[in-house]
Amino acid sequence: MEHLFEKLREYAAGDTYPYHMPGHKRRSCGALSGTMYENDITEIEGFDNLHQPEGILLELQKEAARLYGAQESFYLVNGSTCGLLSAVSAVLPVGGHILMARNCHRSVYHAAYLRNLAITYLYPPYLTEYDIFDAVTPWQVRRALETEASIGAVLIVSPTYEGRIADICKIADIVHEKGIPLIVDEAHGAHLGLAEGFAPNSCQLGADLVIHSVHKTLPALTQTALIHVSGSLVDRGRLKRFLHIYQSSSPSYLLMASIDNGLQFVKREGVEKFFLFRVYYKRMMGALSKCRRLKFLPEDGVRQDVGKLLISVKDTEYSGKWLYDLLLQKYHLQTEMASVSFVLAMFTVNDGEEAYRRMTEALLEIDGDMAKQCSSEYHERALETWEALEAEKDVLPLAAAWDRTTERVALEESVGRYVGEFVNRYPPGVPLLVPGERITEPMCRTIRKSVEQGLTVQGIELEGEKGIFLQVLVNQQGAMEIV
Repeated sequence: MEHLFEKLREYAAGDTYPYHMPGHKRRSCGALSGTMYENDITEIEGFDNLHQPEGILLELQKEAARLYGAQESFYLVNGSTCGLLSAVSAVLPVGGHILMARNCHRSVYHAAYLRNLAITYLYPPYLTEYDIFDAVTPWQVRRALETEASIGAVLIVSPTYEGRIADICKIADIVHEKGIPLIVDEAHGAHLGLAEGFAPNSCQLGADLVIHSVHKTLPALTQTALIHVSGSLVDRGRLKRFLHIYQSSSPSYLLMASIDNGLQFVKREGVEKFFLFRVYYKRMMGALSKCRRLKFLPEDGVRQDVGKLLISVKDTEYSGKWLYDLLLQKYHLQTEMASVSFVLAMFTVNDGEEAYRRMTEALLEIDGDMAKQCSSEYHERALETWEALEAEKDVLPLAAAWDRTTERVALEESVGRYVGEFVNRYPPGVPLLVPGERITEPMCRTIRKSVEQGLTVQGIELEGEKGIFLQVLVNQQGAMEIV
């Protein structure tokens, strides 16, 4: 089979002169790699067109579908974001009703806003021992669908950012009983279902639309992703229409070649690489079991993704940001993210023995130097914040609320007001507050605690000694004034 990365390399070695875009004309410019320029082309003869694939790109997308167990797959060069926007737009009409996990990425909320959707949230269970949220359960989905008859589609996250995996098979059965589609944001699970010993992917378990960020867990360039479709509940023509809308009209051949190369790497070397992946990870976890202060989210069969190392400092006097900074500054280990009480590190099939050895040695040394105990104050606050959101009934529609006039107020003065802008920690990009939600005292404490610990909080303004400010809706009359 012909592969895009090989075809680009052959073309670059030829003598055809480019009287077309891009403007660098396949010649080295400045400090960037000349190879990158040589392989960066536009839709020219022989290289197919992503928006109407008939040749090599069509065949590569078919191969991706076979690999993941889907009926049809599409290359994405605008990341999982454009896949989620397209998926939601394809399955629901303007003004439709979606059932979605509250821990979805902001792009899902953007899709709901653009389609003026009514939203019902699924609040996943809270794992108090690690200060994270578990995956949505089948029982939650069934209860919501039995309660609200107008729901037209369901969207959940699996694996979660921290690696928690939902029971997709049971959830798909429940959703399909109602005759509506299940969308799974599997951005962090592009490696699932590709080798023995790893959880199946959601295509294999019956989901109708599955979105993968290839770049997150497979060896591909940033911004590369896939969307897979199966079954008869999704209008393929509408899906393609929205992919045309949300994808760039000038898709990068470097990014598409990167998807091709990453998937070929899996087919060519996957058996050995995935085997070593598990061996290295289990060896590391075995060694880290000696830690006395640090705690680690254990591997839990098919419910926890191998590759996500959650390092908890809960019940100590230290913060996640402290551990994040120490790993980076002293040991030169750049982790994925820091939360208030934990750090998240990611491992993939492209990590060698050194990656596991360095992390293991660093954490064992840090654990040996740490002082004993502290309090469990934060997990109680985090749970209180989540429960307050779930219990709040006076919530304004996102599409209407985000378009309202806002004013800037101090965090302390915002309690009881409706927030006018998304507020989220980044990473992971899951909203703490969605426009139209009422601001509670527990949420204010969560925001302040995050800022005090040096975490990045988007949607707020920091103004030196004056404090923290955010945008709230000017109209305070309640939901009837907004609808």
